[in-house]
Amino acid sequence: MAKKQIPLRLNEKLYDEIAAWAEDDFRSVNGQIEYLLSECVKQRKKNGKSVPEHLDEAPKLDL
Repeated sequence: MAKKQIPLRLNEKLYDEIAAWAEDDFRSVNGQIEYLLSECVKQRKKNGKSVPEHLDEAPKLDL
């Protein structure tokens, strides 16, 4: 399966959190982001729920 490359901008705090999590899980940051997105898609398919309307709003993260 071919992989698409996309530009992704993250704030520094979020990147640091994901990088630390990736290290704990023995993954690269890219691998961790791909894993997390895959899990979210699986969960969405499992629940059969549509994406919330407010999804396009920037999340308020307390990192």
